[in-house]
Amino acid sequence: MTHDDVWGAIERFASEHGMSCSGLAKCSGLDPTTFNKSKRWSKEGQPRWPSTNSISKILSSTGANIGDFTKFIGGSRQ
Repeated sequence: MTHDDVWGAIERFASEHGMSCSGLAKCSGLDPTTFNKSKRWSKEGQPRWPSTNSISKILSSTGANIGDFTKFIGGSRQ
């Protein structure tokens, strides 16, 4: 599981629920910029990973479970 895998999973998860990443963040009670591509890397070039709290909130707001989310990691749609 890589940094790109997790961010890609968020993008695919949002799309699966008929939303953009911004829409998913807003629906989940997060700042709409939480999942912006510009926030995925620090100014020093270090990867920023989404928090477990953010993942928990998107699961709760969509009624999904962790298995529903992890099927999108690595592009897999099991």
